[in-house]
Amino acid sequence: MSKPLPLLTTPPTERADAARNREALLSAASELIQGCSVEGVTMEAVAAKAGVGKGTVFRRFGSREGLMASLLDHAERAWQAAVIGGPAPLGPGAPPMERLLAFGASRMHLHLQQGALIDAAGRTWGDNYAVTGFVTMHVRILLAELGVEGNLPYLATALVAPLSLPVLRQQFDQAQMSEDQVMAGWEELVRRVVG
Repeated sequence: MSKPLPLLTTPPTERADAARNREALLSAASELIQGCSVEGVTMEAVAAKAGVGKGTVFRRFGSREGLMASLLDHAERAWQAAVIGGPAPLGPGAPPMERLLAFGASRMHLHLQQGALIDAAGRTWGDNYAVTGFVTMHVRILLAELGVEGNLPYLATALVAPLSLPVLRQQFDQAQMSEDQVMAGWEELVRRVVG
C-alpha cells in the first residue's frame, strides 16, 4: 500500500475578509508579473493594483520575498493537486513509467517558468522541505510501482536533483543544452535507474 504524499501544510483558517484580501493581493501580484516582470513588481504596485494600503501587503506577507514565496506556494499547490488528482499521465491513471516521465517534464517546465519568482522569494522559499518531501515521495512511490529495488529514498532524491533550478540553469546556460536534450538526458537516467 502506498504511503500518503506529504503535502504543503494547509494554511490556518482565516477570516473571510482576510482571505479575500490575500486572494486579491496574489491576483494583483500575478497580473503585475505578467504585465512587466518579477523584478518590476513592488509592494507599492501590488497594493495599488489590489486597492489596499501598502501596510496591508506588508502585514499579510511580511516582505517582498514573503509575497513571492506565497505566489510560489499557490502555484505549487495547484501543481501538487494535478499530480494527485489531475488528468493522466501526470495524474493517476497512466502506467508508472509514463507518470514518472510526465512528472519530470512537468517539474522541469514549472521550474523554468518560475525561475525569476524563485530567485525573488530567496531563502523564504529555498528551504521549503514540504515541497522536496512531496516530489521525492511521489518519485519513490512510482519507482516502487516499477519494481525498482534498493535505496528508494536516495534514488528518488537523485532523480529529482537534476530538475532543480540551479542544475537546470547550469545545463541551459553553461552547457548550452536545449530543453529536448535536458529531458532526453533525464529520461535516460530514469531508464537506467529502472533497469
